[in-house]
Amino acid sequence: MRFTKGHGTHNDFVLVADTRGDLDLTPEQVRRLTDRRGGIGGDGVIRLAPTAAMARAGETIADDVLAEEPAAIWFMDYRNADGSVAEMCGNGVRVFTAFAEALGLATLDGGAELALGTRAGVKRVRKETGPDGAPWYAVDMGRWLLPGGPDAEAAGADAAVAVHGWAAPRPALSVDLGNPHTVVALGSTAELDALDLTRAPQVAPHPPHGTNVELVVPLGESAGGDGTVTGRVRMRVHERGVGETQSCGTGAVAAALAVRTWAAAGGRPPVDTWFVEVPGGLLRVRALPGGRAELAGPAELVFSGEVRV
Repeated sequence: MRFTKGHGTHNDFVLVADTRGDLDLTPEQVRRLTDRRGGIGGDGVIRLAPTAAMARAGETIADDVLAEEPAAIWFMDYRNADGSVAEMCGNGVRVFTAFAEALGLATLDGGAELALGTRAGVKRVRKETGPDGAPWYAVDMGRWLLPGGPDAEAAGADAAVAVHGWAAPRPALSVDLGNPHTVVALGSTAELDALDLTRAPQVAPHPPHGTNVELVVPLGESAGGDGTVTGRVRMRVHERGVGETQSCGTGAVAAALAVRTWAAAGGRPPVDTWFVEVPGGLLRVRALPGGRAELAGPAELVFSGEVRV
């Protein structure tokens, strides 16, 4: 089987082009592909498949995707490293787009946009120049919400998280981006660096399908030369089905929106643009009108080859 290895801020994936839609990857095959010693290695597997084929295979969300956006002819079938199916992956969408470009299935020059299908609905991607001068991909992540509603927004928490080594659980805020997140604020970068995430954090109440856990340190806000205010956050993440990763795109969005929510609850004016520092690099999050969010960052394709499955 042909494959390509890619990453977005070191959140890495094995990418497979299934343009006919006839490849049925089993959980065991996914685990073998992502095995860092016995396989290629990665945080997950991304299969590029026709949205229509996904619909024929029983993915009802694919029917919804085509009804909303007939141009979304390609679908991102994302699997976690443990073989489980995931709804969304923000870094994965950008890497998927770079993969589609390399295959000649998409062109994003001149402000063009790619619409693609995911289990969290239609996502739209455009290309821009990042702050480092390299190409970045910006993804409209769609609507986000706080599962705990207004009460959680006012209190700043609706869950508790326990990390190995802590004396007691700490309050946390649930954020939904098509996949579940639980965000915890820490007091310093030194505390963040010292965390033991070799074991999965314990979340209560535990979401039925698990959750990603983001540990964040707000680094403050600053005004640029044009007066635009931006915020900055540093983050580590433990992803369900994977463990700690170098980056998580939807997690970065959840982290920024949680910090924004906490600031608003404290009476501060909302800041809409946030830069999120992750171990693998830098991402940008923007709160958009209508309760939507945008994620921007780099995507790189590293190598291609063949593997026996």
